[in-house]
Amino acid sequence: MTTRQYTFLNSIVAAMAGFLFGFDTVVISGANLPIKQLWNTTPFFHGFFIMSMALWGTVIGALFGGIPTEKYGRKKVLFWIGVLYTVSALGSALATDPYSFSFFRFIGGVGVGISSVVAPTYIAEISTSSIRGRLVAMYQFNIVFGILIAFLSNYFLLGFDGNNDWRWMLGIEAIPAIIYTLMVLRVPESPRWLLTNRNNASAAKKVLTDLGIENPEEEVRSILEASKDTTKVTTWDFFSNRKLFKPILLAFFIASFNQLSGINFILYYAPEILERAGLAAKESLFNSIAIGGMNLIFTFVGLYLIDRTGRKNLLLMGSIGYIISLSMVSYAFYFTSGPVFLMSFLLLFIAAHAMGQGAVIWVFISEIFPNKSRALGQSFGASVHWIFAALITLITPIFLDEKNGLLRDDPWIIFAFFAGMMTLQLVWVLTKFPETKGVSLEDIQKQLGIN
Repeated sequence: MTTRQYTFLNSIVAAMAGFLFGFDTVVISGANLPIKQLWNTTPFFHGFFIMSMALWGTVIGALFGGIPTEKYGRKKVLFWIGVLYTVSALGSALATDPYSFSFFRFIGGVGVGISSVVAPTYIAEISTSSIRGRLVAMYQFNIVFGILIAFLSNYFLLGFDGNNDWRWMLGIEAIPAIIYTLMVLRVPESPRWLLTNRNNASAAKKVLTDLGIENPEEEVRSILEASKDTTKVTTWDFFSNRKLFKPILLAFFIASFNQLSGINFILYYAPEILERAGLAAKESLFNSIAIGGMNLIFTFVGLYLIDRTGRKNLLLMGSIGYIISLSMVSYAFYFTSGPVFLMSFLLLFIAAHAMGQGAVIWVFISEIFPNKSRALGQSFGASVHWIFAALITLITPIFLDEKNGLLRDDPWIIFAFFAGMMTLQLVWVLTKFPETKGVSLEDIQKQLGIN
């Protein structure tokens, strides 16, 4: 095995956390309506405890995931999130009431939140600058692949066991979770963590050599020079450091705009949205697969372009695609244009997201913070992302409730709002977004004025 293949393989294993992330977050879409009918809860209860509880878990995982990632290392945390996914999948499938169901979904959400901190951080730290974008973006590819497999799984399991279909939909996740947990035992620890948190130069040098770094001794010196302040970085230090203000602001905007596009809203409620457009339940689940497939195809496009055209150009193209597609979806609901017209622009929206925000977000956040603060920075960006995702998922059932929803007859307003937010994103990208393509992690610090 060549050193390049070794780096790629370790990145793939870490990125499998993204597969479980995507599967876990979207598999609930197939269980949404059956669970609503089974437990017959209020719209608020369904939105908070059933649909968004996993997302509140992601908020907790993202907020605090940086602490164990810094203290215990990237590899150990990658292992334990596999355990969380396994427990969540089995517990959710066997739940006998909405409260135990919510508890196990919450545990899976914690795993998702922590994985969005540790996996991109780990991959960025074992990659070279020339391929870092593609390798970290593989995490996003695996998220998208997990989403597609979840949609396919939901479709094929519909009718498998009658009223218990949803249990199989949720429980089957335990299989890839166990496989991932076993595979992660064989990956090496991050060399940058070994240097900055354990001061273990010999172990770091060995990992760098195995990863194919041409001059590992020079790389060790460069990493140590960029991390010459050996004091531990606390959460207070992170937020009070004026030099980190710019990357914190960049992380906040890219994470919040990601969710203000409406991506999780569409992925979570795709079957319900399509049913409202006139499709039957089975048709709506099948068209959800089309959404997952489009997501996967254009994630490949983003992977191909991210280290060629750069992060900024992808966000510009994605923003324009967002604005056009969301405006047309809003138009489709306002004028009742029919499911074909609506589906066409939903697919355009997914394509814009996959090659734009979807490909860039985790790469960019993993690049802009210094070595000693990277896990905390990733934790901050991920937590902003998940807080917005949880809020949007929580309030959606309240707005769309067929009896008392504020927008039950006017869902076009939601898509018009998202289109407006993406117009603001376009302005932000044009005026404030820095390019990080082909720049080493240590040199990015200098560009942002951190050193």
